[in-house]
Amino acid sequence: MLRYRDGDLLAFEELYRRHHAGLYRFVAWRSPRADWVDEIVQDSWIKLHHARSRYQPDAAFRTYLFQIARNRLLDLLRQQQPLLAAELGSGTDGRDVFDSLADAAQDVVSPEAALEQKQQSDSLRLALAGLPSEQKEALVLQQFCGMSLEDIAAVVAAPVETVKSRLRYAMRKLREGSLSEQR
Repeated sequence: MLRYRDGDLLAFEELYRRHHAGLYRFVAWRSPRADWVDEIVQDSWIKLHHARSRYQPDAAFRTYLFQIARNRLLDLLRQQQPLLAAELGSGTDGRDVFDSLADAAQDVVSPEAALEQKQQSDSLRLALAGLPSEQKEALVLQQFCGMSLEDIAAVVAAPVETVKSRLRYAMRKLREGSLSEQR
């Protein structure tokens, strides 16, 4: 990013290659509407481009990029709040955002394996849907984006201890849910 900031436009290609999939995954997990995902991701790269001259390496680049995306999502949520009550968790096609991503990411597998993956995806989606937004966000950043506690704290603008608490409560809720299913 420092090379890009200093005028090396080819450095952007490397940044994009390294981080586009993780950014997309993060936004897709957080966005309540599938039709927002591409817009938020694209806007994030555009905002990064416009802010490149002001970039300071205070945190990892990925943290900086995810903050841009998170802020854009929050802007959309504030603007569209009345629409979200009816559409929370589903895209414009009526399908769950998670299901759409899971279907798109699946390789060709046997019908039995596909069914098992679908059941696991459904279980995970249901478990995550039961978490408060802040806990879900912290868990997705840690488990699916591989972020450290410090990076998560920077992305969500909260102290590290708050992030630890959110993760601890999220894991406790997920464990409690899986124990009640086993009974």
